[in-house]
Amino acid sequence: MNRKAKLYIDKNFTISEVDKRIYGSFIEHLGRAVYTGIYQPDHPTADENGFRKDVLELIKEIDPPIIRYPGGNFVSGYNWEDGVGPVEARPNRLELAWRTIETNEVGTNEFMQWAEKAGTEVMMAVNLGSRGIDAARNFIEYCNHPGGSYYSDLRKKHGRKEPYNIKTWCLGNEMDGPWQIGHKDATEYGRLARETAKVMKLVDPDIELVVSGSSNRQMKTFAEWEAAVLEESYEYVDYVSLHQYFRNDSNNLANFLAQTDGLNDFINSVAAICDYIKAKKNSNKVINLSFDEWNVWYHSDQADKELEPWTVAPPQLEDIYNFEDALVVGLTLITLLKNADRVKIANQAQLVNVIAPIMTSKNGGAWRQTIFYPYYHASRFGRGTVLDCKIESPQYDCKDFKNVNYLESVVVYNQDQAQITIFAVNRNSEENLNLESKLNGFNDYKVIEHIVLEHEDIKAVNTENDPENVKPHSNGNASLEDDILTAELPKLSWNVIRLSK
Repeated sequence: MNRKAKLYIDKNFTISEVDKRIYGSFIEHLGRAVYTGIYQPDHPTADENGFRKDVLELIKEIDPPIIRYPGGNFVSGYNWEDGVGPVEARPNRLELAWRTIETNEVGTNEFMQWAEKAGTEVMMAVNLGSRGIDAARNFIEYCNHPGGSYYSDLRKKHGRKEPYNIKTWCLGNEMDGPWQIGHKDATEYGRLARETAKVMKLVDPDIELVVSGSSNRQMKTFAEWEAAVLEESYEYVDYVSLHQYFRNDSNNLANFLAQTDGLNDFINSVAAICDYIKAKKNSNKVINLSFDEWNVWYHSDQADKELEPWTVAPPQLEDIYNFEDALVVGLTLITLLKNADRVKIANQAQLVNVIAPIMTSKNGGAWRQTIFYPYYHASRFGRGTVLDCKIESPQYDCKDFKNVNYLESVVVYNQDQAQITIFAVNRNSEENLNLESKLNGFNDYKVIEHIVLEHEDIKAVNTENDPENVKPHSNGNASLEDDILTAELPKLSWNVIRLSK
């Protein structure tokens, strides 16, 4: 016997318009993300600039609106000047964050060229680890100033006449982490971020800046870090960053699927800290959130321990994702959308090869991992306004969480296209869920598609030889009659129910 759940949808109750940047991604100079990932001049599909067209096509399917670059831990030891100018004159560097050799064959101009081909904006990071204010002001001058100054004219000399007009910038990365090159305490970093922000906005007043929050919620300095950093920088920055990775070390599926309930609390906690500093400073400014690293990450731990250091583009952090990981990615996207009033930017880390939805073979093809599909569906169908829906669902308890809904769901209404999209996950591993939902304020809609991602084997993966082992189908049975939507959500499934006039 199937369990029952209800979803209450009303056109008049909304959370927020979705900032399209919530579907962003991340490419770091790490592992094979760049070299043999997006860039491989000797590959059969390479274009005239060395970019893999097979990878570009898969990225265009997802349509990420913004991509964070060049790191990550990498950026805290990166000299941006190494990646501009004639490629043959660029230095090989010891890359200390991941203990590899960075050839600098791909740098700022090459990546910006690739981003234009991919149809995406860039979220650029500056080095506040080993460097600081001066390098940041020179870098933004190089990227964004029209001309007539040393660094803008240097950009022109390097072949790019028009400025890139990069409008979203990260002030370093995970500066609270002892592993970070140039790690600082909160007050020290907050002051540096403030002074760097002031200078960067003098060069380009139209940019938005992301200040580094805690590397994860388990950091001993969490909350104190955010408060101290914002105490110093509040009026000069626009977002504070959050990072979160999900693990299933104990192979406890119920607990793994519940972790996004903790994510929701994490988001609310950081928003509360921002609002505390706002009240303390009697400010009218609202600091929003940039969830600029998130994903499942734990499969590659042992493999990375066996890698030899100081090689070029070794296979680092190449998690092979299974079906249950795809459910967690879907649950994460639902949680981010439910918080769209404060989460304006989010970047799934990362995009190609490194803990990524897209994998490549150096001498072969490119394929979609299991986690590709929820990300693709959300990016494609989740543009519009998030509705403030209420869920009635049977619940369960697990190791770390209580009263977890079997049904997790969010609804996005795109008024311009007259479309409603329901994203829903059934966390129940034993039973299907019979979903019933009354649509208030929506007349003359009909179901146009019910997509389901399901698999009998929760450990099933996609490989180069079997790239479609886990893939969605459109055989869901959602129906709408007299404004009452009914649908059967299979056990352990990701569902996308689309309605239109």
